[in-house]
Amino acid sequence: MESYYLEATPKTPKLDFNPDAETFLISGRSIPENSIEFYKPLLDWLDKYVNNPLDSTIFEIKLEYFNTSSSKCLVEIFRKLEKIHDNGKKVVVEWYFDEEDEDMEESGEDFKEIIKIPFNMKEIKED
Repeated sequence: MESYYLEATPKTPKLDFNPDAETFLISGRSIPENSIEFYKPLLDWLDKYVNNPLDSTIFEIKLEYFNTSSSKCLVEIFRKLEKIHDNGKKVVVEWYFDEEDEDMEESGEDFKEIIKIPFNMKEIKED
């Protein structure tokens, strides 16, 4: 299966989904003009991945900020990961947030409450 990769822009996050690695990444800012249009190719890619996933998938979220429509797309992504988990494969979400960013911490906690896969909160300490 081919990788799915997009470099970050000022309005869109970096997407690095490589099936040869155990770790998938979304990082940066997610405020695209049309979140559904932006995330659709990734959601389509994940539909294929769900059919033949790795034994272990680590999903890292390192977002600085995301808008409401991106939040809905993240829920869709998490639902696809739940399917993998339900089929007996290991799936872990790692939600990174800056120790000063209460909004991102709360957002991670909210997602943790609604999805049914292991979800780790990872605080990034300032030096």
